[in-house]
Amino acid sequence: MDIKNLEYIANLSRLRLEDSEKNIFSEQLDSIFNYISKLNNLNTDNIEPMTNGVKLSNVFREDIKASSILKKQAIENAPSKTPHFFKVPQVLD
Repeated sequence: MDIKNLEYIANLSRLRLEDSEKNIFSEQLDSIFNYISKLNNLNTDNIEPMTNGVKLSNVFREDIKASSILKKQAIENAPSKTPHFFKVPQVLD
């Protein structure tokens, strides 16, 4: 990759690169792009497209309406509370 394209990409990425870094990254990106071009030569005719390498599927349960605990019971289990609310550490000044 030439320095001009590298500077363009760095600018889009909001990166400031020193001249020494530009040379290093240019060589590294050349190496990466050369490897990717080798992947384009692979025969993938008998390979089915996939989104990832692990065959997983989402398992959903039936959405069943059920009762929950009462507010009073939830507050009773809190480590710190007021009569009607959970008491938590202050997060804003």
